[in-house]
Amino acid sequence: MNVISNHNLNLKGKKVLLRVDLNVPMKNGAITETSRIEKIIPTIKLLLEKQAKIIILSHIGRPKGSVVKGMSLEPISKKLSSLINQEIIFNNKAINQINISEVNNIKNSAIMMLENIRFNKGEEVNDEKFSKEISNLGDIYVNDAFSVSHRSHASVEGVTRFIPSYYGLQITEEIGALKKITSEIKKPITLIIGGSKISTKIKIINNLIKKFDNIIIVGGMANTLLKYTGKKIGKSICENNCEDLIKEILKNSNKYNCKITYPVDVVVSKSVESFGNNKDINDISEDDIILDIGKKTIDNIKEIINKTNTVLWNGPAGYFESPNFQEGTKQILEIISQRTDNKNIFSVAGGGETVAAINKFNKINSFTFVSTAGGAFLEYLEGKTLPGIKALNQNV
Repeated sequence: MNVISNHNLNLKGKKVLLRVDLNVPMKNGAITETSRIEKIIPTIKLLLEKQAKIIILSHIGRPKGSVVKGMSLEPISKKLSSLINQEIIFNNKAINQINISEVNNIKNSAIMMLENIRFNKGEEVNDEKFSKEISNLGDIYVNDAFSVSHRSHASVEGVTRFIPSYYGLQITEEIGALKKITSEIKKPITLIIGGSKISTKIKIINNLIKKFDNIIIVGGMANTLLKYTGKKIGKSICENNCEDLIKEILKNSNKYNCKITYPVDVVVSKSVESFGNNKDINDISEDDIILDIGKKTIDNIKEIINKTNTVLWNGPAGYFESPNFQEGTKQILEIISQRTDNKNIFSVAGGGETVAAINKFNKINSFTFVSTAGGAFLEYLEGKTLPGIKALNQNV
């Protein structure tokens, strides 16, 4: 594994192409959340200490090979500059219009950020000529963008064919955390998984069920499972035609001795605007909507987590956006964060809604690792080989 932190790696005066993910949320031209920017700072600081010439490659949005007003990286360049207290040269030219002398003239321990890499038509189609044009701008390449490493793009996979390539600090940390829940496991290990559809998570479940001791199913997915077992779920969100998927999960749980846990009681309401009532799963009315897990289910989950050494969480327990239906998600957060803070558990969380819940309750620092990688995170859990990671491993 070629890691940029290797002490024997001499980068003084070297032009380092640093691929990061700066696809941050913006509103009216202003950045509304900076965690992705902050996460790349350790790698940047290391490269600055090594006196490298840093050339940052990134994207925002999906401009589909065209220059789109409002998708420039210039505001992000300014924000990063303020965070690290160092000037960043912003180059708004297309890759094929950049003169080599422009990057050669960058001073040691200086930074240039290039314009949105997805403004170039060759990026998303992984065009070989465009990949070579990118590589011509640097001496080595560093991938510190796990969140785009499931993409076969020129700045992720193609460029590695032409110059020596390395892992950045953030991507190394992310892979290390994910290995501890997929291959280098400290048992017992538990998966808490939610979301609206079982069909979108079946590959994750079937990949992890072979290695995990417990799988706790919550959210809309649990409604589908409850309906399959003959329980009434009223007007709750539910996915139809999933009988074969559920049979597969239950069959594999027996085969691999993995316990499946789902709600025994729930919080229901007639609408998302109303208050909720705790009901046993056998007492659901035809006009009830299940919006959270109940008190007994919370206690059951706590008992499992208290006996767990490793936990992976992907998907909230209910409609946590409403204070009336946030208790299940909040209590799961509390027990995991408490055990993590006490060094009793290795905890990993990921997925958009899960991260949103963690941020809402200010628990981002109470997990061992929180992934913001989205699709790459989910594909890794499915057991897929990510093109960006494969490319780095082949470049040795």
